[in-house]
Parts: sequence; structure tokens; C-alpha cells
Amino acid sequence: MSFIENLKNRWQVKSGLQVLLILIVFACTGSSVVVIKHLIGISNSSPSSHRILFYLAVLPIYNIMLLGYGFLFGQFKFFLNFEKKFFKRIIGLFKKTKK
Repeated sequence: MSFIENLKNRWQVKSGLQVLLILIVFACTGSSVVVIKHLIGISNSSPSSHRILFYLAVLPIYNIMLLGYGFLFGQFKFFLNFEKKFFKRIIGLFKKTKK
């Protein structure tokens, strides 16, 4: 099975074009975060505290940008569901397990 077919099955999408659009959205979002990081002036030589604060701040920004780029590329529904799953997992980390 090809890489694209694996992604189609994993993401439960119908076409290879949709997989390509989803990958483009991830690429655009990641590139945008790098540009923001550069504009703010965060680099490897920045103090660790600045880098940690940036990564904590960029998490909600990244998720909003995913939805925005997803909308622009016609994949909003996919990314909305993706975000819902992501936040369910994050919330699950903080919930106490009952015995």
C-alpha cells in the first residue's frame, strides 16, 4: 500500500487530492509558525524561558491557523474534526483515571 493510500485510510478521506490538500495545509501552518518565530526574534540562542513561552503561546495560534488554512484549501471540516480529537486527547491527559 502506498504512502498516500495509508494516509487516505488513516484520515478517512476519499481522494489522493484531499490528502495532498491536507498535507499542504500542514506545510503552510508549520511554515507560518517558523515565520512568526523569526519575526518575534526567537532563535536557538534565545534563553530557554523565551523559547518555552513561545511554544506555549504558539499552540493555540497553530490550531487556529490550521483551521484558517483548512478553510482556505476547502478542508475545514477535516481540520475541525482533527482539532476536536486533538483537544479530547489533551483533556484526557489531565483527567484523573478512576479505579
